[in-house]
Amino acid sequence: MSKPIVAIVGRPNVGKSTLFNALAGENISIVKDTPGVTRDRIYADVEWLNHTFTLIDTGGIEPDSNDIILSQMREQAQIAIDTADVILFMVDVKQGLVDSDSKVADMLRRSHKPVVLTVNKVDHHEKFLADVYEFYNLGIGDPFPISSVNKQGLGDLLDQVISLFPESVTEEEEDDRPKIAVVGKPNVGKSSIINKLLGENRVIVSNIAGTTRDAIDTEVQWDGKEYVFIDTAGLRRKNKIKEELERYSIIRTVTAVERADVVVVVIDATEGVTEQDAKIAGIAHDRGKGILVVVNKWDAIEKDDKTIYKYTNKVKEVLSFMPYAEIMFVSAETGQRLPKLFEKIDMIIENQTMRIATGVLNEIMSEAIALQQPPSDKGKRLKLYYITQVAVKPPTFVIFVNDKKLMHFSYTRYLENKIRDTFGFKGTSLKFIIRERKDNE
Repeated sequence: MSKPIVAIVGRPNVGKSTLFNALAGENISIVKDTPGVTRDRIYADVEWLNHTFTLIDTGGIEPDSNDIILSQMREQAQIAIDTADVILFMVDVKQGLVDSDSKVADMLRRSHKPVVLTVNKVDHHEKFLADVYEFYNLGIGDPFPISSVNKQGLGDLLDQVISLFPESVTEEEEDDRPKIAVVGKPNVGKSSIINKLLGENRVIVSNIAGTTRDAIDTEVQWDGKEYVFIDTAGLRRKNKIKEELERYSIIRTVTAVERADVVVVVIDATEGVTEQDAKIAGIAHDRGKGILVVVNKWDAIEKDDKTIYKYTNKVKEVLSFMPYAEIMFVSAETGQRLPKLFEKIDMIIENQTMRIATGVLNEIMSEAIALQQPPSDKGKRLKLYYITQVAVKPPTFVIFVNDKKLMHFSYTRYLENKIRDTFGFKGTSLKFIIRERKDNE
């Protein structure tokens, strides 16, 4: 099920990042020391009353002059309107109502997207009450007074946010066709691949009910099966500075990946695999999606008998945090190897939804323990009691141990490799949850 997307929009210094950090807490979805995974926190998963949503910070504005602030706020509002289910529009009670707030409010109102008007820096309710009421003039609903710094009023704000989530999630649930997000840097050939698969130069825009995103959904039929491709192309923003474009493409990628079962990460063979490719792939990895790395424009590469081998190694090196990813070399131009795409996608979906019997898992675990003793610390040895699979997409396992602190990351990785040796699980990450169980339970 795809998580709803909530975006924060507002002028400089109204406290957007403070709110982002307060809501995201330490629970940031970005893996700290993973090479190649973005460290600038643009998005994070937030949980509130059994709802999980993805919070997006639409970006910092460099205050230059009022005109620039307004144009950049409009740009942010547009990103939010394009991608979010709910928009948090943030204003500052101490600065009061400013002209650019009204102009952006007009834009948000016309978009008919749900907006929650968030009045920040209200650290004393009584003192600021009259000032909060002033924001009713924006005409976008009730102002919610909060203080991001003191974390006051966040509960009411979040209650309001989750009450606005779309019902349409259930419609998407019933659509059980495989959903494939095609992601990658601009100009790597994402649309060309989809067009080639359609066999004609057109992207069929069939807006499936319940998709509020502006990623284009395309139905592709192959071998009697239907697939829905989510295309994040359309990133043709002219004269944008590189950082902004990058931020925008990451936000677009997060929203597309969220809805997908399998993510096809397209890399340009002529450019080689880059840091930006790793950032984009990292989003899909963080989200536990099936991953297929497609190296496009392979026809444009001079080859000898070692080219594919060298190239594969290079890709594996830059994307070392996801050794399970499947890699294939194609050309959208000539159609070379594109039909194989569906075989790979089917295989990855099968692996994403594979369930393994508890008995078999515990046999693998016992064997692994016999081959390599679990680590110990200050004379206390890790004991593993039991392993069971609790979920699919991605396959998720719970391991019961005597002491979580002793369960070192490298030992979890060792067990993962043993499970993969038996079942492959190509193209999907595996998730492990470690739980403690005392000996006497």
